[in-house]
Amino acid sequence: MVVVSRHGSPFPVDEDLLSWSVEHSPAWAVAVARGVTVTGTGVIAYALAALAGVIAGRTARQRILAAAASMLCLAVGQALRYAVMYAVARPRPPVQDWATHASGWAFPSGHSTTAAITAGLLVTAILVRSPPGRAFIAAVVVCWGVSVGLTRVYLGVHWFSDVVGGWLFALAWIGLCLCATAGRRPPAVTAPKRPEALGTDDDRTPPGSR
Repeated sequence: MVVVSRHGSPFPVDEDLLSWSVEHSPAWAVAVARGVTVTGTGVIAYALAALAGVIAGRTARQRILAAAASMLCLAVGQALRYAVMYAVARPRPPVQDWATHASGWAFPSGHSTTAAITAGLLVTAILVRSPPGRAFIAAVVVCWGVSVGLTRVYLGVHWFSDVVGGWLFALAWIGLCLCATAGRRPPAVTAPKRPEALGTDDDRTPPGSR
């Protein structure tokens, strides 16, 4: 609503960060940014979403269903993001400042949204399974998701507020998906009770048989 109320015009921080990116763009840094930004869309994002499902599942059937659900979450999120993008119709930064290819309107950033949704799915799966070092792994995943968004600003194809919009959209969408699936996790498998927990032989003797 804030972006629409300004008719898509950039905020002062948007212009400042774009100017800094243009002035500090050695060839090696641009190459690294392009390598990171490409991981936030396409096949890589869907492969990571499927991986999140595989991590979350406990059996083969659960892994298949969770992988399919994760990819569906990402696909529907991207579709909704497109709807918002066309509704807002915010122009991108000037083309002469671009350091990579881009298309479509600016808000919210597609790469930022996709990477954030994917990172959210992975972090959720990691927290569900609680592997050793889960905090470190989750932090690495979050850093990757944030880095993809920042490269869009560094490469000059998005305003910073486009990226923030993508992150907020992804958080909202992941939250809705988690609420929709709450309570649908399969019950944990519990070990059978030991025979002695059922009582002694005398305790199980029918009344009147003594």
